[in-house]
Amino acid sequence: MGSALNRVTVLDDLTAVLALAGVKLPSVEVDWEHGRRTGCYLIGLGCARPSALLRVVDLLRKGLRYERLTHDD
Repeated sequence: MGSALNRVTVLDDLTAVLALAGVKLPSVEVDWEHGRRTGCYLIGLGCARPSALLRVVDLLRKGLRYERLTHDD
């Protein structure tokens, strides 16, 4: 991730897409300290109910399946 604006935008995009799918991660955040030290910014999912995490995994699987079906090689 590039600038601070991009990092915040990615976090906002992630939470917005998850909200559209009915998933609420109450403490998702950017690990700014790790990013300052390494230049690699991590997004921590924080405390989340197992059902929310299972929903995220399900959404990722469906997205990957859709991508594989629609991607032209």
